Amino acid sequence: MITLKSEREIKLMHEAGKLLAACHKEIAKLIEPGISTMEVDQFVERFLKENGATPEQKGYKGYKYATCASINDEICHGFPRKAPLKKGDIVTIDMVVNLNGGLADSAWSYAVGPISEESERLLAVTRTALDKGIEQALVGKRTGDIGHAIQSYVEAEGFSVVRDFTGHGIGPGLHEAPQILHYGQAGKGLRLKEGMVITIEPMINEGAWQSRMEGNGWTAKTVDGKRSAQYEHTIAITKNGPLILTEQ
Repeated sequence: MITLKSEREIKLMHEAGKLLAACHKEIAKLIEPGISTMEVDQFVERFLKENGATPEQKGYKGYKYATCASINDEICHGFPRKAPLKKGDIVTIDMVVNLNGGLADSAWSYAVGPISEESERLLAVTRTALDKGIEQALVGKRTGDIGHAIQSYVEAEGFSVVRDFTGHGIGPGLHEAPQILHYGQAGKGLRLKEGMVITIEPMINEGAWQSRMEGNGWTAKTVDGKRSAQYEHTIAITKNGPLILTEQ
């Protein structure tokens, strides 16, 4: 079931989004060779607690951490770990913040020190793909318009769009309808309505779009060992256009 949010509910989610964005800004200062994603996870847990918020994904279906931390060929849902990040890595930190019952969800990919030119291009294309998806998040548009905008741009740049994981509605539940595909046909899919709150979160691969699941039952990796990146915002559909609740 799709729930349309009131102005009050969207305002509550926006406050959570502002806190999440502030947390990502602090993470950006921490990411460097030698730090571990477990240290980043512990920082996030402290930061949220100090600001009266909680990590919504911790405990979700048994998940143990405040963040997902996906490195290089990990597409999503990587576990934080004690091994230090190395120069040249890319890492995606994904989190959901609950502040006074308002939820916000955002992932961001970071370069660990200097990275290769191809990895720089992967991050840039993925970031632009998110923007192109958001441009289609308008009242009266369809979910397929979002997916088509992302897919047509990404594939023209020589990268691929992950099909196995999607965006989604959010609030009051962590994952709600509708499903937001990052590929598809323009003019197809569910029509967007004022009051919907969704995530747009393209996962873009250097090589093949297919994924494989690690033995932990959570972490998805690329099938060919090539790198993947992701950027995600939580978006409210409003009569005045898309409102990015997690804008940095």
